[in-house]
Amino acid sequence: MHILFVADPLEHFKIYKDTTFSMMREAQRRGHTLSACEPRDLSWQRGRPVTAKSRAITLTGDPDAWFSEDAIEERPLREFDAVLMRKDPPFDAEYIYATHLLEQAEREGARVVNKPRALRDHPEKLAIMEFAEFTTPTLVTRDAAAVRAFHAEHQDIILKPLDGMGGMGIFRVKADALNLGSIVETLNKNGAETIMVQRFVPEISEGDKRVLVIGGQPVPYSLARIPQGTEVRGNLAAGGKGVAQPLTEQDRKIAEAIGPVLSARGLLLVGLDVIGGSLTEINVTSPTCFQEITEQTGFDVPAMFIDALEALLKSA
Repeated sequence: MHILFVADPLEHFKIYKDTTFSMMREAQRRGHTLSACEPRDLSWQRGRPVTAKSRAITLTGDPDAWFSEDAIEERPLREFDAVLMRKDPPFDAEYIYATHLLEQAEREGARVVNKPRALRDHPEKLAIMEFAEFTTPTLVTRDAAAVRAFHAEHQDIILKPLDGMGGMGIFRVKADALNLGSIVETLNKNGAETIMVQRFVPEISEGDKRVLVIGGQPVPYSLARIPQGTEVRGNLAAGGKGVAQPLTEQDRKIAEAIGPVLSARGLLLVGLDVIGGSLTEINVTSPTCFQEITEQTGFDVPAMFIDALEALLKSA
């Protein structure tokens, strides 16, 4: 296969932990050809197919100069066997525009993973609304008064923007309500933007677990991202410590209920965030933690993913 990765700049990859890199490495190991581009390299012109100005690359095995660039070429996306959308959030207007270009490429015959329409239909914070039976008490609103009422009911809450990643913009407010008004004003920009508020789940001390689902099937291990020191956030980008562990019965129950539903919608790879027994987010843009789970458990997550990708393409 010839696989195009639509991702962030290759020069910014931290290959010792990057999940997209681990996908590339496994694909090349199997003899597949690799190309890469950024969303800004996608274009469409009337009368022509969607194209990408892409870099044909080969992985070198050198941790410093980890890829060689074989050629730069512009070609239709439909000429690749698979197009993997792996651009990190923010899920902003430019991200949405990219999904529309990718969806047009699908109409022209391209195979895009995850499916562009499904990416748009499942924003990572809000997708949990469909599966509310698994979530902690949650409020989505612009209304500061509604936030105050939610806090009065639950006493200990987490507030976060809808477009953040890596733990950015997350606040905890305890029973004393210290700075609640200021935090709400900051996050909702005085009522201009919608935010999410959730009851604090004390089991965060045991980790914010990333449960990966590939082709509708859960990876048998999660990565518990454990907050360090006085930090409330477990995100690895916020300094959390990643500890791989077998799925609990509740982890598996959540994954087996949600995984097949999302897989049927064209989401080959999903990352469920579970704290205690509660679902807090559904990650569909560029779920991570492949390398951490593989290194700590020996279970080859990249191989499971490429297996699923190959099976998907053969079934077309």
